[in-house]
Amino acid sequence: MKPKKNPNAEIGRNSSLYFMIGLTSVLFITWQSFEVKFYEEDTKVSEVVQVTDELKEDVPITEMIRTTPPPPPPSAPNVIEIVEDVEDVKETIIESTESSQETFIEDAVVRIEDVDVEEVEEDIVVPFAIIEYVPVFPGCESLETQAERKACFNEKVQEHIKANFNYPASALEMGITGRVYVQFVIDSNGRVTGIQKRGPDKLLEKEAERIIASLPKVKPGQQRGKAVSVKYSIPINFIMQN
Repeated sequence: MKPKKNPNAEIGRNSSLYFMIGLTSVLFITWQSFEVKFYEEDTKVSEVVQVTDELKEDVPITEMIRTTPPPPPPSAPNVIEIVEDVEDVKETIIESTESSQETFIEDAVVRIEDVDVEEVEEDIVVPFAIIEYVPVFPGCESLETQAERKACFNEKVQEHIKANFNYPASALEMGITGRVYVQFVIDSNGRVTGIQKRGPDKLLEKEAERIIASLPKVKPGQQRGKAVSVKYSIPINFIMQN
């Protein structure tokens, strides 16, 4: 025979109801805890200030320095002597330098024979290509024609550049190469002057100027039987070889 259960004795019959009542109570208590306000109590702080009635301080003793008074100013003499001015002052008369209508100025006549005319020599610069008699480089004196002397002059200048060429160390380190155009003047005394240069870098220009400035003195060029300055130009190549 199967035993029967009493429905009033079932434990989980009202469990959902109890759960809702408990959850509601917890929410109510939580809400009330948020609503509760606490106020800080005022605290009384007493400050104590100590004030001294008498202030005793040692005053340093100072010494008064007495300086002597300055001497009194000199008194005026009892007798004042009056000196009379007996010297006569001569007035300086300044004559006027302005001319009037009555003043006559003679015309100055200058003769041509009395005038000294000084001839000023002009420094004529003639290009090397059209000079009548080219400058003669040392070693080219035996040549007779001007064409041979021109060729000899060009050759001697190139030999001088090769013999005195020194590639700048700083330009080698930086890999600077290029062509420097140099122009200079051989004056009427046969010396190199007025060096002008244009190149890719200052280091190369400085070396090119040094080489040209060391050229020897030459026999100056002549134009119409007179020594003149001659302009000459030449390029100098700076090339690094492996």
